[in-house]
Amino acid sequence: MEATRKLEHGDLVHRCFRCGYCKFPSEYVDFNCPSYRAARFDTFSPGGRMWLVRAWMNRELETSPHFAEILYSCLACGNCTEHCVYPRFKDYLTDIFEEAKAQLVDEGLIPPPVRDYFKAVSVNGNPYRLPQEDRGKWVEGVDVEAFSDQEYLFYVGCVGSYDELGGRMARSVAGLLSRLGVSFGILGAEETCDGNEVKILGEVGLFDELAKRTIETFSKKGVRKVITLDPHALNAFRKDYGRLGGRFEAFHYTEVLAGLVREQASAFSAKGLKVTYHDPCYLGRHHHVFEPPRDVIRNISGMELVEMRRNRLDAFCCGGGGGNFFTDMIGPGEDSPARVRIREAFETGAEVVAVACPQCAKMLTDAVKAEGLEDRLGIKDVAEIAAEAMQA
Repeated sequence: MEATRKLEHGDLVHRCFRCGYCKFPSEYVDFNCPSYRAARFDTFSPGGRMWLVRAWMNRELETSPHFAEILYSCLACGNCTEHCVYPRFKDYLTDIFEEAKAQLVDEGLIPPPVRDYFKAVSVNGNPYRLPQEDRGKWVEGVDVEAFSDQEYLFYVGCVGSYDELGGRMARSVAGLLSRLGVSFGILGAEETCDGNEVKILGEVGLFDELAKRTIETFSKKGVRKVITLDPHALNAFRKDYGRLGGRFEAFHYTEVLAGLVREQASAFSAKGLKVTYHDPCYLGRHHHVFEPPRDVIRNISGMELVEMRRNRLDAFCCGGGGGNFFTDMIGPGEDSPARVRIREAFETGAEVVAVACPQCAKMLTDAVKAEGLEDRLGIKDVAEIAAEAMQA
């Protein structure tokens, strides 16, 4: 028999098999693993995936398109990590899946949508295959300066730069930061992809290249503080850039807005609007930023915040994580994570779902349409809600 495949944390793989606790939230009333919820096969759960990884490591299971499909169906939402009952193991659970995907990349045995995503980012610098000079076009209509010596750099990312909904969200955030007197600038066409999804999908070499390019740009510009639009970029900046020489602080825009809205609460007012907030996985579970987005909403007079049954640590993923926003490895359907989440939001009686991630905004907007709720439930980012409530 051939030698086993080696993963950095391979010695922990055998500990995950029979538990299953992480499939559920604390109440044990729902499947809280989004890929398991959609597929209803145990191999799509964290424990089932770990069974397959162990057999694959030991060459008892050969690499196949179906094995790769199961591995890449993981949305990296962090539910399994957060609810794992084994302290030593939980810190490395999602890392093991990343390491296995990196091995598939090295062997050239990845699903076509993942391959196409890597190619687009490698060739074009973004997954949309659009020109680099278009990266700053989102700013049209907003008075924003190029970064020079301001306190913050506003980092927009690929989705905010190229996606229509993402661009609208970027303009909302930039406009509100300006109105609140925050000193910031942008890189525009000089901005590069943060690479978070590239790493999650297993292309570590390409990620390092993208990260070093971004770090070099930040260093040359003298960037010390960064406000991110996208929690996915926040994750890369906080978790991975330090080992590559990144020396800057990163904040999500809601962390900056929360204090400013609180200080100027008298300037914000809404008329009886009921809002529910969707926790983005990379902001909530991955970095435990739960209260700042809620604080923005709470400090708007006349606005009511109602919680979905699953929130904060138990929040259900929108389906965009783990690169699925670009690769669509889970696919559409009634049990797709975004549609499940929208039905949960609708049950609260809220008129608006507040989001704090451009990927969540897109996934949930599409789900509202699929559920036929366009006239009954809106999707708005936290900054847009605050901007509309801010008195002239």
